[in-house]
Amino acid sequence: MEEPRISRRHLIGGAAAVPIVAALAACGGDDDGAATTSAATPACDDGDEVTQEQTEGPYFKPDSPERSSLIESGVRGSRLVVAGRVLDTDCRPVRRALLDFWQADGDGEYDLEGFRLRGHQFTDGRGRFRLETVVPGLYPGRTRHIHVKAQRPHGEVLTTQLYFRDEPGNASDGLFDPALLMAGNRRNARFDFVLT
Repeated sequence: MEEPRISRRHLIGGAAAVPIVAALAACGGDDDGAATTSAATPACDDGDEVTQEQTEGPYFKPDSPERSSLIESGVRGSRLVVAGRVLDTDCRPVRRALLDFWQADGDGEYDLEGFRLRGHQFTDGRGRFRLETVVPGLYPGRTRHIHVKAQRPHGEVLTTQLYFRDEPGNASDGLFDPALLMAGNRRNARFDFVLT
């Protein structure tokens, strides 16, 4: 089995995931650049690799609602917060980057009629995002994952998927890529996107 490729950025980001998630929760929504107290920013190396692309899959729907919480009445699954940043390859934060998320519920079902567990948001002035959702359930042939489209203003769209550490299904999922593992755990996870 191939060893996971974990960059220095992901390793350091994982160690800092819990304090940063807590700091983001305290900060709230958009940041207009005003000084705030927050946890130390994980290191970033110039020339970091661009986040890997992955297939969109069959369940994407355009025109999702703008929201940072996908939690709503009737959504089944354990609560999860995914936080992180969008950076360029020179480690500069990308302000107002678009992130469009969609996923299965805790039972492994996608909403194909409406927009349950679907939504988009924009990064704040420091390139940060915070998503409240649930841990996606399993369905045949796939490990747990969250779909994402990421786009810097006027840039190309990157379509990818995020994965969970220590998930038994990772080894048998033909799409799984260890470069797309989130740091943290199934309650508080972190991932930094790097866009061209």
